[in-house]
Amino acid sequence: MTCKSFLVQHLDEEKILNLVSLEKDVDGFHPINMGNLSMRGREPLFVPCTPKGCLELLLRSGVGIVGKKAVVIGRSNIVGLPIALLLQRHHATVTTVHACTKNPEHITCEADIVVTAAGVPNMIRSSWLKPGAVVIDVGTCPVEDPSAEYGYRLVGDVCYEEALRIASAVTPVPGGVGPMTIAMLLCNTLDSAKRLYGFT
Repeated sequence: MTCKSFLVQHLDEEKILNLVSLEKDVDGFHPINMGNLSMRGREPLFVPCTPKGCLELLLRSGVGIVGKKAVVIGRSNIVGLPIALLLQRHHATVTTVHACTKNPEHITCEADIVVTAAGVPNMIRSSWLKPGAVVIDVGTCPVEDPSAEYGYRLVGDVCYEEALRIASAVTPVPGGVGPMTIAMLLCNTLDSAKRLYGFT
């Protein structure tokens, strides 16, 4: 599993996040927003967009979360950690699988809900999935494909064709979580404008 920073190497991510105004943190990465997300009885001003979009997909699709076993593959601050926290807030029993987890396939195949954000193309095979599981694939990986227009195509962490045969629902890559991330960013931006400028 890989971890990518979106800043150039000489910039200090922690310092930059601390400088972002809490009221304008529409990405939801400010330490106070993340802290409030992790605490019961507290509400962040903004929830990170991709995890918020994943949760929205589950809720709008009528997927039951309460009491379900959920596995989150990846523990980044951008996706893994916040989606695990959101699933816990909705009363799922959450296990996080990461690069140091022993027997990740065994753990994952017991999950009712799988959210994967590892960045490893086609890592999740059908043997990793419980029949009827709901799978949200956040991973987006370019793989070489000479027949594609730009010489590559995008695939997810999940081997989509295999997952379709065993899961009850699987998000495609591209076109699954990506549009939801954009929609949630727009929601957060609108909420920020309403708070800052009194829009209704």
